[in-house]
Amino acid sequence: MPRAPIPTGPATPALSRRVDALASSRIRELLRLVDRPGVLSLAGGLPAPSTLDAERVGDAARLALGRQGTLGPTALQYGPTEGIDELRAIVAERHDVELDHVLITTGSQQAIDLLARTLGDVDDTAVVEAPSYLGALQSFTAAQVRVHAIDGDEDGLDVGALEEELSCGLAPSLVYVVANFHNPTGSVLRVERRRRLAALSAEYGFFVIEDDPYGELRFDGDAVPCVATFGGHVVRLGSASKILAPGLRIGWMVGPPAVIEAATRLKQAADLHTPSLNQLIVATLLRDTERQADHLDTVRELYRRRAGALHHALQTHLGDRVTAHTPRGGMFVWANATDETDTHDLFAHAIDHGVAYVPGTAFSVEDGRFRTAMRLSFATLTPEKLNEAVRRLAAAWP
Repeated sequence: MPRAPIPTGPATPALSRRVDALASSRIRELLRLVDRPGVLSLAGGLPAPSTLDAERVGDAARLALGRQGTLGPTALQYGPTEGIDELRAIVAERHDVELDHVLITTGSQQAIDLLARTLGDVDDTAVVEAPSYLGALQSFTAAQVRVHAIDGDEDGLDVGALEEELSCGLAPSLVYVVANFHNPTGSVLRVERRRRLAALSAEYGFFVIEDDPYGELRFDGDAVPCVATFGGHVVRLGSASKILAPGLRIGWMVGPPAVIEAATRLKQAADLHTPSLNQLIVATLLRDTERQADHLDTVRELYRRRAGALHHALQTHLGDRVTAHTPRGGMFVWANATDETDTHDLFAHAIDHGVAYVPGTAFSVEDGRFRTAMRLSFATLTPEKLNEAVRRLAAAWP
């Protein structure tokens, strides 16, 4: 039997083509500059540090570590891939479903990734709103699902435009929406559009992924019924990141049992299960409904004031050079330059002036779209620092 040829020089094994599709973008390289000393960042969607209650989380952790099961401390042992039943039951009650409709995930980002592979095969189509959440775009790209963008407006995804394209032959396997306080635009999907989207999913046989990390951050008024309320084929995602702490990395998906079972098999191959300790901590915190309600009231009021401060600062320092919505909740303002300033090119200049944001191009499926837009987060900085950050941005403006 002939021997394999002996390599005559160094050889580097090739990486998967899936990795090539996720090659580092210029946006990612630019955002590394945000960590420069003295830079005030409007870029990240991070909760305000004052809302991260280390003492409360610590108390919950001590309670969790005291729990004993047949295999020793429950918090330190392996757990079921679907998640610990105690937390699943809390999520199921919040969504008025049975336990087999719930999968606990390692953050809602993992839920998006699992669903991209559960609901979409290679070269299937995923419809997203333009602009769209960058993490979802990355997950769909990694799953080799084709991404098709349909424009949105102040009332969310243009479901009428989606219906028109469906009637002309568009056949997506899934439609991804952030219905409440959209990332990056902050828009809220109008009730009539939610109802029609659910109906279209039933009529045309696609799934709706309803990603809802910000729904509990409504500043005032009543909550809007979720898309799942109106039937159809809907998988809803939630997260403890914005209502408790992102470092806990706890999310969940709620959907048909067949979808949950399939996603569970993929999750088992990825990480076996979400950390038991973190699940028990979140279960303890969410079960204390009175204290959690007080916590959310505090967060909402803090963000409401900061959103107003950012909007006022934009008017004061940039005036009619930008347009921006007034947020009704969530963590973001989507601003557009009326004088055609390219926010992608402006970014490095802004960093030199000590302020950072995310250029609109980061949220686009098509190269070059949203070059005059930027996403600004008001959650992390105080009103005084928000004002100073926008003053610096105005100083960097061409």
